[in-house]
Amino acid sequence: MFLTISTTGDERHPATDLGFLLHKHPDKAQTFSTSHGTAHVFYPEASPERCTAALLLEVDPVALVRRGKGKGRGGAPDAALAQYVNDRPYAASSLLSVAMTTVFKSALNGACRAMPERAAEPLPLRIEVPALPARGGADLVHKLFAPLGWTRVEAVTVPLDEQFPEWGDSRYVSLVLEGELRLADALRQLYVLLPVLDDAKHYWVAPDEVDKLVRAGEGWLAGHPEQKLITSRYLSRRWSLTRQATERLELVRLAESDDLEVESVDNAVDETTDTEERPVPLAGRRRQAIVEALRAADARRVLDLGCGQGQLVQELLKDVRFTEIVGVDVSMRALTVAARRLKLDRMGERQAGRVALRQGALTYTDKQLKGYDAAVLSEVVEHLDLPRLPALEYAVFGSARPRTVLVTTPNVEYNVRWETLQAGHVRHSDHRFEWTRGEFRDWAGQVAARHGYTVEFVPVGPDDPEVGPPTQMAVFTMAGADGRAPDEADADTRSARTRRTPQPTESPQSTESTQSPQPTENPQPTPESPAVTTTKEEKAA
Repeated sequence: MFLTISTTGDERHPATDLGFLLHKHPDKAQTFSTSHGTAHVFYPEASPERCTAALLLEVDPVALVRRGKGKGRGGAPDAALAQYVNDRPYAASSLLSVAMTTVFKSALNGACRAMPERAAEPLPLRIEVPALPARGGADLVHKLFAPLGWTRVEAVTVPLDEQFPEWGDSRYVSLVLEGELRLADALRQLYVLLPVLDDAKHYWVAPDEVDKLVRAGEGWLAGHPEQKLITSRYLSRRWSLTRQATERLELVRLAESDDLEVESVDNAVDETTDTEERPVPLAGRRRQAIVEALRAADARRVLDLGCGQGQLVQELLKDVRFTEIVGVDVSMRALTVAARRLKLDRMGERQAGRVALRQGALTYTDKQLKGYDAAVLSEVVEHLDLPRLPALEYAVFGSARPRTVLVTTPNVEYNVRWETLQAGHVRHSDHRFEWTRGEFRDWAGQVAARHGYTVEFVPVGPDDPEVGPPTQMAVFTMAGADGRAPDEADADTRSARTRRTPQPTESPQSTESTQSPQPTENPQPTPESPAVTTTKEEKAA
């Protein structure tokens, strides 16, 4: 099988720089041993104006049979019919992809100590593969390569026999690619797409193939329109591996859309310890306060936005009044842990019908999140950069618009009471900020005013007379959600919450509300969307 890579140049950037990028000298013909044969690298032409590197792979059919045993686990499908007479030595396939990782390993990684700036720049490339098996024909070749930045994708079908045109066309094409791409990107695309087009691999596809696919697909596969087909074929249609790859690629896509590192997005699970806030009794009190607030709001269908490891979802499942519970998180690792915690694979049919776990970014609108009674953002907002908060606000309050929204967040004033927390430090390394009580109420009041909600504030945990509670919770209620006058509906909601919310026995707390501040940059609330709050004196009256 045969492949050529050509580029052009000038006096300033001679085409022979290709030799540096491939780590193969243009004046030499080099030979490399592979697991199934011998690879040769040579240069048919090498001048400052034009340089071509050729990779010729001579496959040993005996070695192929001995290693693959002529079966699907190791050998090509054709080998089961004719072990020694097949197209493997001549048509580009996974054999050529593996040879590329042996011969052009540094180039695939984009590494070049001699010319790092050239390795990072797009080059005018021309790649030719004379015999490429394409199950799907020339149309599929165009669908796979055209979205990747190639200006010319030419796939000419090879006839079965030129002497007998009536026999028709074969499943092979002659491929020519032209365009300006980084050499590393072009090689990675070929590494993945050659076996995809052949739709066969000469070796057993193990779980580590997912890592190989994600690495080779960096920068282009996550957003490819044919990602599903590429992933399925590359992993030999093993559905479990395909699912893993799809989940990881979706995480990459979400990270790229926000210009973030994948690790910073998929960080809801601590690798060494349980991320549940210490002391544990506070985490339990927080969940209990949320459950009581949901009961007071008469919520049935609940969204846990940023559900993490699923502790709150597990708590809600214990109460049959919550008929539908949806946990949403951007981290697939967190959702996997949550699924194990909830034992979804062993859950009864009726119980499983009440719960669902979904991957999603909370800063993007999602039509499937509309129509729920309540949404919970428990210890979520502080994990976002402040400039991203307006996007979260609109996605929840402006688009999803549940009747009730509960938001809990740490009270930074209480941090001085934590003996193990150094002064000036936040409670978790991933917290972008922590609000004082005043800052939280300012933000919540402005959100309520903009989106037509009322807001009340509930302390969670011991309410210190000097620094307040360790956790602060805002309870947003949509004004006039039942069709009555806003003031009447709000009065009933406040009355119901006052009657139904029990007080903790170990440290009595009261539901506290303050007048929500009006944002200076926004107009005053209209009667259709008031930001209504109450004071203790009004409730007593």
